[in-house]
Amino acid sequence: MSGGGFHVHGPHDHELEHAMQGGDGHGNDHGGGMTNQIAMFTAIIATVGAIFAYMGGATQANAGLFKNNAAIKKTEASNQWNYFQSKSTKQSLAELARDLSAKEDDKAKYQGKVDRYEKEKGEIKLVAEKLEADATAWDRQSDEQMHQHHRWAQATTVLQVAIALAAIALLTRKKWLEYAMFGAGAAGVLIGIAAAMHL
Repeated sequence: MSGGGFHVHGPHDHELEHAMQGGDGHGNDHGGGMTNQIAMFTAIIATVGAIFAYMGGATQANAGLFKNNAAIKKTEASNQWNYFQSKSTKQSLAELARDLSAKEDDKAKYQGKVDRYEKEKGEIKLVAEKLEADATAWDRQSDEQMHQHHRWAQATTVLQVAIALAAIALLTRKKWLEYAMFGAGAAGVLIGIAAAMHL
């Protein structure tokens, strides 16, 4: 200690001050704030990334399931339209037989078949159109799930980049890399929120 209001630090005072701040006296941070901060960030982001990866896998599985349901409905609709065509062919043959018949009883009998086939065709058409609408709905749901899957995958990728930046920041002790790490982590979380909101 010197006079005149000046305080002269001894070597032990300088080291003690930096130890309390988590440094080593040379601007390095051994086991202190930066290391702990990056370790905590990495653990949190890795956990969030695992959740996002799970959600991405679930939406991809849903998309495949919905696409399969759409294919089944399309096949069923196609079968109905084939059935409709079969009834149309029978109706045409009944109309031909009616027109070629000389007896009124035969004409009435064939007309009854024509009327029956026309009614059956109407019922078949309604079923086929409903199946086609169901197939379209399943396709739309599949597309929505794939879009959401891509969002989850983007979020997971950005979080993986954030973890890589964290490792580099820890090794190099560059503050700008730490900021980049936080920025990438925030971007990944925002993309994940967009995925959760189906955006």
